[in-house]
Amino acid sequence: MTKNDKQYWETKTLAEMTADEWEFLCDGCGICCLQKIEDQDTGNTTISSVSCLHLDIKSCQCKIYCNRAFINSDCIKLTPDKLEQITWLPETCAYRMIHEKKQLEWWHPLISGSPGTVHSSGISIRNKAVSGEHVHTDDIENYLL
Repeated sequence: MTKNDKQYWETKTLAEMTADEWEFLCDGCGICCLQKIEDQDTGNTTISSVSCLHLDIKSCQCKIYCNRAFINSDCIKLTPDKLEQITWLPETCAYRMIHEKKQLEWWHPLISGSPGTVHSSGISIRNKAVSGEHVHTDDIENYLL
Protein backbone atom coordinates (compact mmCIF):
# COMPACT_ATOMS: atom_id res chain seq x y z
CA MET A 1 0.00 0.00 0.00
CA THR A 2 1.31 3.44 -0.87
CA LYS A 3 0.92 6.62 1.09
CA ASN A 4 -1.76 7.83 -1.36
CA ASP A 5 -3.95 4.73 -1.02
CA LYS A 6 -7.11 5.48 0.92
CA GLN A 7 -8.65 3.11 3.43
CA TYR A 8 -12.34 2.22 3.44
CA TRP A 9 -13.12 4.56 6.36
CA GLU A 10 -11.71 7.43 4.29
CA THR A 11 -13.75 6.70 1.18
CA LYS A 12 -17.08 5.34 2.45
CA THR A 13 -19.82 6.84 4.55
CA LEU A 14 -20.85 4.90 7.62
CA ALA A 15 -24.03 3.80 5.83
CA GLU A 16 -21.98 2.42 2.91
CA MET A 17 -19.81 0.20 5.09
CA THR A 18 -20.24 -3.55 5.27
CA ALA A 19 -21.07 -5.12 8.63
CA ASP A 20 -17.43 -6.18 9.07
CA GLU A 21 -16.10 -2.73 8.16
CA TRP A 22 -18.52 -1.19 10.66
CA GLU A 23 -17.39 -3.54 13.42
CA PHE A 24 -13.69 -2.89 12.70
CA LEU A 25 -14.28 0.82 13.31
CA CYS A 26 -14.87 0.18 17.00
CA ASP A 27 -11.63 0.95 18.82
CA GLY A 28 -12.55 -1.15 21.87
CA CYS A 29 -12.35 1.72 24.37
CA GLY A 30 -15.48 0.62 26.27
CA ILE A 31 -16.70 4.18 26.88
CA CYS A 32 -20.05 3.51 25.22
CA CYS A 33 -20.60 0.70 27.75
CA LEU A 34 -20.49 3.03 30.75
CA GLN A 35 -23.80 3.55 32.56
CA LYS A 36 -25.54 6.84 31.83
CA ILE A 37 -28.15 8.91 33.59
CA GLU A 38 -30.48 11.16 31.63
CA ASP A 39 -31.87 14.28 33.28
CA GLN A 40 -35.62 14.09 32.71
CA ASP A 41 -35.99 17.88 32.72
CA THR A 42 -33.16 18.86 30.37
CA GLY A 43 -32.61 15.64 28.42
CA ASN A 44 -28.87 15.92 29.10
CA THR A 45 -27.02 12.65 29.55
CA THR A 46 -24.25 12.25 32.12
CA ILE A 47 -21.83 9.34 31.95
CA SER A 48 -20.72 7.45 35.04
CA SER A 49 -17.58 5.42 35.68
CA VAL A 50 -19.71 2.30 36.17
CA SER A 51 -19.65 -0.15 33.29
CA CYS A 52 -22.44 -2.35 32.06
CA LEU A 53 -22.33 -5.55 34.08
CA HIS A 54 -21.66 -7.47 30.84
CA LEU A 55 -18.46 -5.59 30.06
CA ASP A 56 -15.14 -7.15 30.96
CA ILE A 57 -13.38 -4.00 32.18
CA LYS A 58 -9.91 -5.51 31.79
CA SER A 59 -10.31 -6.32 28.09
CA CYS A 60 -13.02 -3.69 27.39
CA GLN A 61 -14.95 -6.40 25.55
CA CYS A 62 -18.62 -7.29 25.95
CA LYS A 63 -19.06 -10.77 27.39
CA ILE A 64 -22.38 -11.20 25.55
CA TYR A 65 -21.70 -9.16 22.40
CA CYS A 66 -23.47 -11.42 19.88
CA ASN A 67 -26.61 -11.60 22.03
CA ARG A 68 -26.40 -8.21 23.77
CA ALA A 69 -29.66 -6.83 22.39
CA PHE A 70 -31.59 -9.88 23.60
CA ILE A 71 -29.94 -10.24 27.01
CA ASN A 72 -29.59 -6.57 27.89
CA SER A 73 -32.57 -4.50 26.81
CA ASP A 74 -30.72 -1.29 27.79
CA CYS A 75 -27.95 -1.95 25.26
CA ILE A 76 -28.12 0.43 22.33
CA LYS A 77 -26.97 -1.01 19.03
CA LEU A 78 -25.18 1.81 17.28
CA THR A 79 -26.20 2.30 13.66
CA PRO A 80 -25.56 5.13 11.19
CA ASP A 81 -29.13 6.41 11.50
CA LYS A 82 -28.93 6.53 15.33
CA LEU A 83 -25.67 8.48 15.37
CA GLU A 84 -27.35 11.90 15.25
CA GLN A 85 -29.46 11.15 18.34
CA ILE A 86 -26.67 9.62 20.42
CA THR A 87 -24.93 12.73 21.69
CA TRP A 88 -22.98 11.06 24.50
CA LEU A 89 -20.46 9.28 22.28
CA PRO A 90 -16.98 10.58 23.14
CA GLU A 91 -15.15 12.86 20.70
CA THR A 92 -12.61 10.03 20.29
CA CYS A 93 -15.23 7.54 19.03
CA ALA A 94 -14.37 6.43 15.48
CA TYR A 95 -18.03 6.33 14.47
CA ARG A 96 -18.45 9.92 15.57
CA MET A 97 -15.14 10.99 14.01
CA ILE A 98 -15.95 9.43 10.63
CA HIS A 99 -19.46 10.90 10.75
CA GLU A 100 -17.87 14.33 11.42
CA LYS A 101 -15.38 13.73 8.57
CA LYS A 102 -12.36 13.67 10.89
CA GLN A 103 -9.29 11.45 10.67
CA LEU A 104 -8.84 8.51 13.02
CA GLU A 105 -6.26 9.04 15.77
CA TRP A 106 -2.84 7.34 15.74
CA TRP A 107 -3.86 5.00 18.58
CA HIS A 108 -6.89 3.58 16.73
CA PRO A 109 -6.24 -0.12 15.95
CA LEU A 110 -6.94 0.45 12.23
CA ILE A 111 -4.13 3.02 12.17
CA SER A 112 -1.67 1.55 14.70
CA GLY A 113 -2.20 -2.06 13.69
CA SER A 114 -2.59 -3.06 17.35
CA PRO A 115 -5.71 -3.28 19.53
CA GLY A 116 -3.50 -2.45 22.53
CA THR A 117 -2.78 1.16 21.58
CA VAL A 118 -6.24 2.32 22.64
CA HIS A 119 -5.36 1.08 26.14
CA SER A 120 -1.71 2.14 26.29
CA SER A 121 -2.64 5.65 25.13
CA GLY A 122 -5.13 6.00 28.02
CA ILE A 123 -8.21 6.35 25.81
CA SER A 124 -10.01 3.23 27.06
CA ILE A 125 -11.77 2.67 30.36
CA ARG A 126 -9.31 -0.07 31.35
CA ASN A 127 -8.25 0.52 34.97
CA LYS A 128 -10.63 3.50 35.16
CA ALA A 129 -14.11 1.99 35.38
CA VAL A 130 -15.96 0.14 38.09
CA SER A 131 -17.76 -3.02 37.05
CA GLY A 132 -21.54 -2.81 37.14
CA GLU A 133 -21.41 -6.15 38.96
CA HIS A 134 -20.22 -4.27 42.04
CA VAL A 135 -22.50 -1.21 42.04
CA HIS A 136 -26.23 -1.18 42.77
CA THR A 137 -28.22 0.74 40.15
CA ASP A 138 -29.49 3.15 42.83
CA ASP A 139 -25.88 4.15 43.58
CA ILE A 140 -24.76 4.96 40.02
CA GLU A 141 -25.28 8.68 40.50
CA ASN A 142 -22.44 8.55 43.07
CA TYR A 143 -20.11 7.63 40.17
CA LEU A 144 -20.96 10.37 37.68
CA LEU A 145 -18.04 11.81 35.74
